[in-house]
Amino acid sequence: MGDISKDIQSKFPSEKVKALINIAYTANWINTKSNEHLKPFQITSQQYNILRILRGAGKPITVQTIKDRMVVRAPNATRLMDKLFTKELITRSRCDKDRRIVYVEITEKGAEMVDKCKMDENDSLLMNITDEEAKILNTILDKLR
Repeated sequence: MGDISKDIQSKFPSEKVKALINIAYTANWINTKSNEHLKPFQITSQQYNILRILRGAGKPITVQTIKDRMVVRAPNATRLMDKLFTKELITRSRCDKDRRIVYVEITEKGAEMVDKCKMDENDSLLMNITDEEAKILNTILDKLR
C-alpha cells in the first residue's frame, strides 16, 4: 500500500494539505494507468470518456453536452472528436435549424471499441479497497466538491 509522503518524499503542514495533494497525485496515477490500459486500442482516456458519454446517451447529443459531461474537462474536445470521427468511431451532423450546433453520435464500431476496452471492468485500480471503502471515498469526494 502506498504512502504519499514516501512516494513523493515530502512532509505536509496538515492532513488536509496532504489529502489535497494525495487526491491530485492519485488522479494523475489513475489517468496514467488508464492511458496504459487504452494504449493497445489507440485511444486516450479522454477519447474513451467521449465514447462512453455517447454510448450512455443512446442518441445524438451536442458537442457542448459532451463537454459538460466529461470527467476531465478538455479544451481540445473538438480535436479529440475529430480523431474519433477519422477512426469512424463517431458521426457528426449539423442541426437543420441552427448550423452552429453539431450533433455527435457513437457508431457501432465505436460502441464495440468501448466494449473491447473494458474500462469498467479494470478492477486492478481498485483491488485494494472494499465496496464499503469505495462508498465512503465517494461520500468524502462528493462532500469536498
